[in-house]
Amino acid sequence: RTAISNGLVMLLKEFYGRGPEKTKTYVHDDLVVCLLRGGFTPVEQTLLEAGHGDDVIHQRMIFQTIMRHRFEEVVENATGRKVIGFMSGSHQDPDMFCEIFVLAPDDGVR
Repeated sequence: RTAISNGLVMLLKEFYGRGPEKTKTYVHDDLVVCLLRGGFTPVEQTLLEAGHGDDVIHQRMIFQTIMRHRFEEVVENATGRKVIGFMSGSHQDPDMFCEIFVLAPDDGVR
C-alpha cells in the first residue's frame, strides 16, 4: 500500500509540480483504492474560486486518461498483478480525489 501511495504521489508531484497532502491506499481482493487529499495547484485553486470548478475537474480527468499507463504501472509493480480497470474521481470541497484500480484475478503465481 505504501509503494502505491508513494508512487502515485511522485507522479503527481512530477507532472503537477505538487502532490497531495495526505494519501492512503486500500487493497482488498481485486480492488485497489487510493484516496488523495489536498493538492490543487495555485492555478486550479484560482479557477475554483472564480467559479470554474467544472473546468478543473475536466482538466484533471483528461490528465488521468493521459497518465493511465503510468498509474497502472505503479499498481502492477506493487501488487504483482495486472490492472484490468482504472477509474478516477475528484471532489472539490474538501479537496480530494480517488484513483480506483481493478486487478486481474489472482492465479496464485507471483
